[in-house]
Formats: sequence, structure tokens, C-alpha cells
Amino acid sequence: MNPSTAQAMVIADELARNGVLHVVVCPGSRNAPLSMALVDADAQGKLKLHVRVDERSAGFLAMGLAESTGRPAAVVCTSGTAVANFHPAVLESYHSGAGLIVISADRPPELHGTGANQTIDQRNLFAPAAILVDFPVAERREGQNPVWRGLVCRAVAQAESGRPVQINVPFREPLVPTGEPDWPDSLDGRPGRERWTTSAPPRSVASSRVDFPLPARTLMVVGSGRPDRATAACEVATRAGWPIIAEPVATTGNASVLRCGPLLLGSLEKAPDLRPEAVVVVGRPTLSRGVRGLMGRAPVYGIGDHPQWTDPQFVAIHVRGWLDTTDLRHVQGHDPEWLTGWRTAADRAATVADKLLEEDGWPSGLRIARDLVAALPSGAMLFLGSSNPVRDVDLVAEARDDVTIHANRGVAGIDGNVSAAIGLALGYRDRPAYALLGDLTFLHDSNGLLIGPPEARPDLTIVVLNDDGGGIFSLLEQGAPEHGNSFERVFGTPHGADLRAMCAAYQVRHVLAGTPEQLREALRPERGLRVVEVRADRTRLRDLHARLREAVTNAAFG
Repeated sequence: MNPSTAQAMVIADELARNGVLHVVVCPGSRNAPLSMALVDADAQGKLKLHVRVDERSAGFLAMGLAESTGRPAAVVCTSGTAVANFHPAVLESYHSGAGLIVISADRPPELHGTGANQTIDQRNLFAPAAILVDFPVAERREGQNPVWRGLVCRAVAQAESGRPVQINVPFREPLVPTGEPDWPDSLDGRPGRERWTTSAPPRSVASSRVDFPLPARTLMVVGSGRPDRATAACEVATRAGWPIIAEPVATTGNASVLRCGPLLLGSLEKAPDLRPEAVVVVGRPTLSRGVRGLMGRAPVYGIGDHPQWTDPQFVAIHVRGWLDTTDLRHVQGHDPEWLTGWRTAADRAATVADKLLEEDGWPSGLRIARDLVAALPSGAMLFLGSSNPVRDVDLVAEARDDVTIHANRGVAGIDGNVSAAIGLALGYRDRPAYALLGDLTFLHDSNGLLIGPPEARPDLTIVVLNDDGGGIFSLLEQGAPEHGNSFERVFGTPHGADLRAMCAAYQVRHVLAGTPEQLREALRPERGLRVVEVRADRTRLRDLHARLREAVTNAAFG
């Protein structure tokens, strides 16, 4: 057995023994030893292997698998620019706290600086986001196996903490098994293999350190982050009588979560009785300008689980890691009218929003978001694409405690959204899985639909709201009428793509939903991967949102 083959076999075995359940491999030559070792590990049932030809899509597939299983997932590629294509997924992993292990095959040191093909300096390519674990070149000598196992063990342990890790492995030729003498060390690592094994105990809960007063008239805003942290904080809000505004990915099923909360925040200056004396921000809210505007008007207490806590305006006066019911002793009194006032405003807002969406006609992004969330079967998983879909759900959909919602909110890019949804669906094998994406987000990762015949296929329904371009820009400053000369070409970016033909090329079923009834029918759980397209007109988008905000303001605060 040659050194590269032996090293690859040890790496594959140690990944499996440390609880890595899924590995995604991208084809290449330099990573051949590891690819072949992973095929054997998959055949032995040690882990599940997935193969993708696009590195960017593969990185986000691994992200989805990590999110759904709660265990780090690995992605493997050859040397050169292939490694660079993982960068968007690494950044999303770092900012969202999902465990991702990038294993990059490399040329050996003697080929660097020589003009050798597909050779770049790829160590620390992802710094400072990713931790580097740099492997030595395998040689035919004793004593290397424990070192290799220890390096893999360390990498998995670091990924368990929520940091992405790059394992860089320089492989010398030969890169495929050869008829050489047996390897000097026993490949199973005995004796003493147990000392290289890591486990994944639950993350510990920080002890209570609240030492500041929490007013009775406090508002809680919940964004992305650890679900257990959000649940504990929302229990405090419920018992204290505080209203809760939660982004879709932070839905807790708590009865105090307000529908249309972001719409209310946008008009809070017209409701002095509902202005909070303090704001508790849990996790990382990223969707609403109303939330950002709120943070400058009252003391802000940040409850986060990431070193980069959410405070882009530098207004947080207290930042800590946990809030639970032991901290209720710091709440100054109870004001029942406070929560009642917010609930009354939210009920009025929801009523007028529903009325407007029904009268406006079908389809619109807001209407699709509301109807889709309401129609999902109990126990479903929903992935929300960046840009408008996640915001539409945030604005008008009613929170459900029986639906699990995910979104790439770490960096909030449209990179790899199709692949992330597929990874989640593969991880949630026993649950109906759905995704709601815009057309540009879908097209940006259309390679995610490319799944080879031997590969596991998800049971996933992808709903694509196709308004032929970048609808979200219609709602921003550049979408104002005075910028019409430049808008359509550089922001609207119409594409005219035939999604039915694209799906046919990938051998993915396509359904066109032209009515609300057809959409509801298309959302019935089915086996396999399919795309449900809903075609909309984005020229109406800016006006619809303006009318919605005006109607909510008049109904809730008029």
C-alpha cells in the first residue's frame, strides 16, 4: 500500500469514528486517494457519501447536511481553483455557526513555486474564517497513523464548536492503490485508538450573569442563532409579559410571537404607547430595517452565541450569552396592558394584510409566502431563499410551531441556496421538505439540481417565484421611479430563462402553478425532487408593499 492511499484510508476512517455522517466529494485527480477511500467507507456503512461536480454547490450541500443532522459535514476537492469555490460556503458556515470541514487535496511541497499545474498556495485560503489543519506529506515510515488520527480528531472537535475547518492534505503520487508491501502501521490505529476519539456532548448553557434591570415594558426581537437559546429567552418574555417579534428562522411556536411584527416596527413613531423602554435582541436579526431603526431608540440588551454579536449601530449597552427564567428576578414589575396593546395592534395588522393580499389578486411574493407557510403539512421543513422570500414570510406569514424553518442568514447571500435546501432535505429524510426561492437565487445555483444517477435524491419541493429578475431591488432606493433609466438593466436584470426546459435538462420534474388551488395541490407531499414555478409580475411590487405598510399603519395605529 502506497503512502497516499494509507493516509487517505486513515482520514476516512477517523472522520467516521468521530461522528461525521456525511461527506461530499467533488471529482478530481489530486484528491483521488481520499475519494477512493471514502467510496470504501460508504460501502462499509461507516458514513454516507455524496458526489457533486460543482464545488460551490457541494459546499452548500454539506452545509445543509450539517444543519439538519447537527453534526459537522465534510466536503472534499482537488487542488487549485477548486478549493476557492468553497469560499462562499466557508463564510456562511463561519457567520452562521454551522460545522463545515473542507478537505482540500494539495500538491506536495516540492511542486510549489515550480509552475506545476493546478498548484496554488491554498493553505489558509479561508483565513480568518476557517481554522487550518495542515497535514504532513505521507511517507513510508512508522508512527504516522496516530498523528493523522489526532489531526482529524482535532479538526472535527473544532468544527463541532461551529467554526469551519480546512484540512489541507498534500498527496504525492501514486494517487491510486498499488501493489506495494503492507503499510508499516496497523490502519485501525490500535493500540490506544480510543484516545483519538472525540464525542459531541451538548453545548453547555452559560450560567446566568444578568446584573442589569429589565423594564416591564420590554420588547424581545429574535433572529437566527441557537434554537435552545431562543427558546429559553422567549420563556422569559412569556412569563414577563413581553411581546416577541421573531424572524422566520427563529420561530419558537410561542403564543406571544406577533404576526406582522416588522410591519408594526416600521410605523412605531405613530404609537407612543407601544414604544419599548428596552429591547432584548436574541441571536442575529438581519431582515428588517424596522428592527435596526428600533435599536437606536431604547436601551439594547444583546443575547448572542457568536463572537460577532449583532450590534452594527453600536447601541448595545449589555451583551451576554444567555437569558433564562432564573433572570426573571431582574424584571421590574409586570404591565399586562403592554402585551395586550401589542397583540391588539398585531391582530389589526394581520387582518388588514390578509384583506389587502386577497384583493390585490394572485400571485404576489407576499401572497405566495403567506399561503405556502399556511399550507405546509405538519412536521415539514422549509428552507427560505435569500432576498425577498425570507422577508415576505417575515412580513405576513403566521408562525407555526410544527414547521422547522431554515435559511442561510450567516452572510445572507444567494450562493448555494438550492444545494443547501437539498442537503437539509437529505438530512431530514423522514420529514416533508420544501424550499421557497426567487428566480435569480434559483438560477444562481441551478447546478444544485445536477445529481448523478447513483446519488441519493431528496424528497424536496422547490417553489420558485419567477418574476423574471431581481424583485428585491424594486423595494430599495434604486427602485424609485427617478432611477428608472438604469434600474431594469443593472438591478432588474431580466433573464427570460425557461425554467421548465432547465428542469428537463436536469431530469427534474417541473410543475407550473397558475392558481392558488394549483399551488396548494402542488404542495401535497410527494417523493422525489420537483420544482413548482409560480410566475409573477414584479412591476407591481413596490406599490403593493407601499399600500401594505400604509394599510397596516392606519389599521393598527390609526
